[in-house]
Amino acid sequence: MTDAASSFEGLLREALAPVEPPADLALRLEETLQSITELAADELEAWELSAMRDPRNWVRPATAVVAGGAAAGALVLLRARRRAQQQPPHGLAGVRHAAERTAEDLRREARKLLGGR
Repeated sequence: MTDAASSFEGLLREALAPVEPPADLALRLEETLQSITELAADELEAWELSAMRDPRNWVRPATAVVAGGAAAGALVLLRARRRAQQQPPHGLAGVRHAAERTAEDLRREARKLLGGR
C-alpha cells in the first residue's frame, strides 16, 4: 500500500508541476486579438444599414460587435498590463503613479482601437 501511495503522490507531483508558457505566447495572443478586432470591424463596415429591417440579418453584426468588443477590450488590458509590468511601483507614490499610468494606457489603447476618436 505504501508503494501505491508513494507512486500516486509522485504521479500527482509530476502532473501538477508548473509549466512555463512559451516565450512568444503574449505576442501570439496579441496578434490573434488584433486580428479578431480587425475582422469584426471589417464585418461591420461591410454590413448594410438597409438590412436592419429583417431580424434574421442581425446575427452577423451582433456577433461582430460582441467578438470585436471582447477582443478589443482584452487587447487593451493585455497591452496596459505589459507596460505596467515593465516599471513596477515603489512605495505609495509609486502605486499611485502606476495606477495613473495604467489608466492613461487604457485610454490610449482604446483610442487606437477606435480609430483615434
